[in-house]
Amino acid sequence: MRDGTVKVNDVVKLLDKNLRYISHEIIEDTLFIRVDSEKLSLTCPSCGTDSDKVHSRYERTFHDLPIQGKKVIYMIHNRKMFCHNAQCHRKTFAEPFSFLPYKAKKSTRLEREIIEIAQNVSSLTAEKILNYGITKVGKSTICNLLKKNNPN
Repeated sequence: MRDGTVKVNDVVKLLDKNLRYISHEIIEDTLFIRVDSEKLSLTCPSCGTDSDKVHSRYERTFHDLPIQGKKVIYMIHNRKMFCHNAQCHRKTFAEPFSFLPYKAKKSTRLEREIIEIAQNVSSLTAEKILNYGITKVGKSTICNLLKKNNPN
């Protein structure tokens, strides 16, 4: 970044310093970014035991904020780990990420952007604004995010 250019790896590190950039591809209006975790061990969310033994890997995709007018979809090689604590009720657990809620398809910051836009216009208008240049999202998803954010 010394010469003023931003590299995709730099953008990935802004999302999480433990992610490693693998590759990217632009297809029409979408930037696909493939990443991997660099963490050597993970902590079981149930018992707190550290584990470095991988059970399996699976590809997880999620949408993030746009970059340079392109919608962004990350593809991450998510790891499932063994828990070594015999007293723990979990035998395996998936690698968690601070920027991505459990089983979410959208990053936390993208969800915040959707909510911010949707709170100021109707859900139909929000859907049009968001689908044009931010992310593909339906009216029902917008309504669900608003309900989740404001449970009253």
